[in-house]
Parts: sequence; structure tokens; C-alpha cells
Amino acid sequence: MKQILYVLFLLPLLVSSQEQIRGVVLEANTQNKNIRLAGANVYWLHTDVGTVADIDGKFTLQYKKEYSQLIISYVGYKTDTLTVTAPKPIKHYLQPTDNLEAVTVTSRKQATAKSYMQATNTFTVSSDELLKAACCNLSESFETNPSIDVNFADAVTGTRQIKMLGLTSPYILIATENIPSIRGASQAFGLSFIPGTWVESIQVTKGAGSVVNGFESIAGQINTELVKPSTDNKLFVNLYGASSERMELNTHINTKVSSKWHTGLYVHGNSHQAKHDVNDDGFLDMPIYNQINIMNRWQYTNAEKGFVSFINLKFLNDDKQAGELDFNPNNDKLTTNHWGSEIDTKRYEVSAKLGYVNPEIPWQSIGVQTAFSSHEQQSYFGLNTYDITHNSLYANAIYNSIISDSRHKIKTGISYTYDDYDELVNTTDYERTEQSVGAFFEYNYDNLELFNVTAGLRIDHHNLLGTFITPRLHARYSPWSKSAFRASVGRGKRSANIFAENQNIFSTSRSINIVNTTGEIYGLNPEIAWNYGVSYLQGFNLFGRKADVTFDFYKTDFKNQIVVDFENPQEISFYNLEGNSYANSFQIEVNYNPFEGVDFRTAYKYYDVKTDYKSGTLEKPLTPKHRFFANLGYATNREEGARSRWKFDATFNWLSSQRFASTLGNPSQYQLPESTPTLATLNAQVTKVFSPKFEVYLGGENITNVRQSNPVLGANDPFGANFDTTFVYGPIFGSMYYAGLRFKIK
Repeated sequence: MKQILYVLFLLPLLVSSQEQIRGVVLEANTQNKNIRLAGANVYWLHTDVGTVADIDGKFTLQYKKEYSQLIISYVGYKTDTLTVTAPKPIKHYLQPTDNLEAVTVTSRKQATAKSYMQATNTFTVSSDELLKAACCNLSESFETNPSIDVNFADAVTGTRQIKMLGLTSPYILIATENIPSIRGASQAFGLSFIPGTWVESIQVTKGAGSVVNGFESIAGQINTELVKPSTDNKLFVNLYGASSERMELNTHINTKVSSKWHTGLYVHGNSHQAKHDVNDDGFLDMPIYNQINIMNRWQYTNAEKGFVSFINLKFLNDDKQAGELDFNPNNDKLTTNHWGSEIDTKRYEVSAKLGYVNPEIPWQSIGVQTAFSSHEQQSYFGLNTYDITHNSLYANAIYNSIISDSRHKIKTGISYTYDDYDELVNTTDYERTEQSVGAFFEYNYDNLELFNVTAGLRIDHHNLLGTFITPRLHARYSPWSKSAFRASVGRGKRSANIFAENQNIFSTSRSINIVNTTGEIYGLNPEIAWNYGVSYLQGFNLFGRKADVTFDFYKTDFKNQIVVDFENPQEISFYNLEGNSYANSFQIEVNYNPFEGVDFRTAYKYYDVKTDYKSGTLEKPLTPKHRFFANLGYATNREEGARSRWKFDATFNWLSSQRFASTLGNPSQYQLPESTPTLATLNAQVTKVFSPKFEVYLGGENITNVRQSNPVLGANDPFGANFDTTFVYGPIFGSMYYAGLRFKIK
């Protein structure tokens, strides 16, 4: 025991007796010699001995006689190698790369980029990837992405719904420039309210995501970055036309107002007025509609003082008509003459973002985000009426800094949300106001290329959901080159907007049954779930060409869920979960560049999604267990400066059979089998780039002409007890071909 105490007593002396070298790293600036480079990397050449400069640019490093070459580096500065012969203090100035001779490094840009360095499992979809398909709006922007599933919500409205990790979009936090945007009243149709040409890039995060953006995320986060007036084309025109007689026009006009101000006017319009009934069931295969969407965007940039700001003003008017071919709203609205539906939406949005980065302390920044939206939808579906008005206010303030050195980063701030809902469901009015105030703190430790962890915690007080804590944790470990092991765990909580999120229920003859409890929202309790995930990304060379493979597994475990029960064909029931509900998702994805100009991506995905219904434990309806995906792209003449080129792209999707909700309670002629047939679709597009200013494209969706033969159950008696449009598992219209052009002036 005494020996141990002696060792413990002498240990500090032994450690302190080791020779050390101390120093400080500064910027080589002729005007100011006192800019200290916090986070500069300092290490001995050909060793694992190194450190990172602290907040004052100072460092302390072990010294041995055999160490002679000291490397000092910092992002944006020239890396220097110093010869050290004795442990003397070092004061070294790094030269900014702005003062160096330019060196051009040419690298092939990936259309979908995955990071080996981030703690979160995030990938970025660039504008190049979006151009592989028509991408008329955000809901159509994921056709070439295996991580996001796109399907139709019903057989009449043409609404596309996305899924991730086996869960529908309400469980995904969808944001525009990190401001939550597709939520509440816009949940059903909001993805079609963001034109594809407005999108600069999309960041998709699997798992719970960051606490900075709120507490509602459960399956993941999708953030859409819009084009910037300062970098977008001065003039951009995209004209699109389809064989379905759908027409679309997008126009961007950007102007430099002054040295610091840029503004852009973005106009989107689309129209479809043709009536199609390919399957001869008397119902339109797709709705007729008109949409006008306008955004005025202002950008302020003052690099000298560290300010950047964006102001967005948006207006949307969207009108849809669906139903029987012979339906005339002037005569047949809310009558039994013919079954029809109209959905008229007006939406106003104002948002502003202000960012400040301290020019002398670049690791400190402050950001303020605020947004207001007013969403009004008036609609009816046959004899069912559904109107909703949703006014929403969002504000978020974020402070970024470091602790000691750049390995330790923090984000902290406060947020506020206000949502006022007024819903009319037939003759029943539902009104409520939700308010929440929250504070969050997120810590990120980044040990360069080896290890990265992000731990976040937020506490919120909600007037209906109470006070609660939301923890999130993401970690990455890279033991060897081009590798990333990731793990995450996080909690999410949300109030379910049962009518806005499930508007397909109104296009049926089912009665609506809410099993009331003591909950605060429709008599129901909030949804609470934990998400757990692991993933592994490995990059490698195959036959001298770049490739990568990704494995990931995620589990979402609901502690409470609002169960949407379709198992009784005569009614739709909403009730709190009693038992278990979970969604397991496994995916393997391979990306390979086999030849110059050729990109190949393939993926297999497995879903296990089950819920305890009142009738027993069942798989979630219309969720395929297996999915196979493949995308092949080829582009000619990739050399820098090349003006003319061709681009080819093809996407194949195969889905396994999917369970139908039970129809055993219906008469035999209105009963469906237990599951759907398998399904395979093929999309392709060819683009001819004539010059940097002009290109044309031609494509086809569902080229193999796969169609669901009877998507409308009880189409012959739409006001009868067995009418239902929710049993949709595949395309209804069949093949659709399109052509378009893009013209731009830089």
C-alpha cells in the first residue's frame, strides 16, 4: 500500500520532469500581428504526438531529442514545417492562403455526398442530383434516392407522401433553411408547395437529428437549402410539359441592388386541365389543378463586419379538383349527383434570418431565425367537409462558440413556437392554440479524423404537452481510412394533427371515430418515441475506381402513438397506443464509379413495421417489407470548359407485396386480397446540354406502364357504404412522358 502511495505522490513529479515545448500560433497579417489561431494543429512529423492550440492560440507539446520536425497547420492557412533543436518557446505566424499563389485542384463533384467526418448520419443531395429527374416540386425530388420512399396517399388527390425509416412524413422534421416548414396544416400537401428549381441542395439526416431544430423530429430531418440571389443565375427559365398535358413554368430573376444587397424574384406556375381515366372506373386518374407560387428573396452580406441576412416573402395559391369525370362543382358540389372534391389553399409566409460572425473571433457566431405563416385550406370530399386555418410563428436564437480549442464546439440558444388551429370537420369545429418555449445546449467533440460526438439536450415548456426534456446523442468513430462507424439515440415528442395529416380519410365512406381519453389534443395524448441507430460507411477502390458501401439499421420504438386504425372497413379510428409499436429499418447501399462519367447506385432495404391494434398485432398497411433500388447515370464530355454534353439517367424500383388493411367486413364484391402484388417501375431521362446557357431534357416515368387496375374501391357506388380511395399501392395513370428546357444567364 505504501508503495502505491509513493508512486501516486511521485507521479506528478515524473510527468512534470518530461521536457515540453510551448508556443503560440498567430496569423501573419501586416496590419494586425495579434490574431491568434485557436484550434491550430501542432504535431511532430512521423509521430502520433500532437495537440491543438487553445482559445489563445497557445499550445504545449511533449519534446524529445529525436523529434526535430514540427508541423503547424490551420484551415485556410499555409502549413509550415519548423526545425526544432531545443525545447525553446515558439512564436510562429501562419500565412493566409489568400496571399499564396493559386493552385487549382480538379475533383469530380458527387451529386449525393456522404460525410466521413460528421457525427450524424447525414448526406447532401445537390442540384446535380435533382436534375436527374423532372423534380417539379420537393415531393418529386427523392425519386433517385434510396433512403426516401415516395408513394401516393390516395387515388383521387394525387398527393405524394414520403417515408423514411418506415415512417410517414409527420415523423420527419422537414425544414427550409433550418426553419421547420412542412408541418401542421401543410403536412399533407406542403411538399408540393416548394418548387424543385428553388432548391439548391437537400440535407437528409437519419435518426433523431439535432436538438437545435426542435423536439418534434422522430425518424429524421430533411433540410432544404434554397438558391441564393447572390449566386443564382441573373435569369433562369425552366419550361416543362408532360404527356398528361401538365404544363409548368419556373422563372428566376436576380439583381444586385448594391455592394451588399441582392434580391431575387422567383415565380412558379403549373397547370393540369386534362381529364384522364385510363382504367375506365369513372374517376379522374389525377386531379386537375392550378398553382401559382411566388417568392421574393432578399440577401444582405457584409463580410467585413461579419453579417449575413435573408428575408423571404412567399405567396401560394393552389386549387385542385378531383373525383368523377362528370363532376361539375358548379352543380354537384356537396350533392349526390356526382362524387367530387375541391381543395383550395392560400398560404402566406414571411421569414428572416440574421447571422453574425465575429471577424476577430471567427469561432463565435450568433444566428436568429424567425418565420410567420398563414395557411388557409377550404375543401370538401364528396359529402365530407374539411376546412383548416393555421397561423404559425417560429423564432430561434443560436449562439456558437468553442471551449478551450476548436475540438470542443458548443451551440446553445432558445426557441419559441406558436400555432393556432381552427378546423371544421363536417359540422364539428376543433380549435386549439399551442405555445412552447424551449432552451437547448449541444456539445460537439471532434478529435480530428478519429472520433466525433455530438450530445444535445433541450428542455421545453408546452401549454398542452407540459414540461419535458429531449436528449439526443450522435457519435462517429473512424478507425481506418475512409471509414465511419456511427451510432445515435434520441427522443422525440409531437402533437398529432390527426385530420390534417390523414386527409385521405375524407375520400371514403368510413365514419370517423376518436376514442377519447383525457388528452389535451382531440382528447388524445402526445406521441413519444425513441429512435436508435447504427451505421457503417466505408469508401474503397474497386478496379482503380472510387466506390463506397453503407450499412445502417434504425429502430423507432413508440412509447405512445396515435394509432390510425383502418382495420374496420366501415370506420377509421384514432386512439392512443395500448401495447407496442415499432419500426425497424435496415438498408445496404453501394455507390460505384465503374467508368469515367458513369455513376451506379444500388440499394436493398428491409422494413419491419408493426403496431398493436385493437384487433391484434399487425404490419403497417401498404408498407413493403423489401425494396430494391438501382440508379445508373452517364455524362459525356466532363472536361472543364466543355460546352456541349449529354447526360443519361435511369432509375429502377422494385417493391415487395404490401399488406392491405382488412376488408373482410365488406360484401364479397368489395373485398380485397390480404396483400398487393409486387411492383416494379422504371424511370429514365436524357439531357442535352448545348451550352452553359441552354439545355433540353426528355424523360419518362413508369416506362414499363405498370398500373393498379382498381385503385378506387366501390367506384360504381361512390356514396355507398363501401367507397374507399385509400388502397393505393402503385401508379394509377401508367406511363407518362415529359420534355422541357432550361435557359439561364449567369
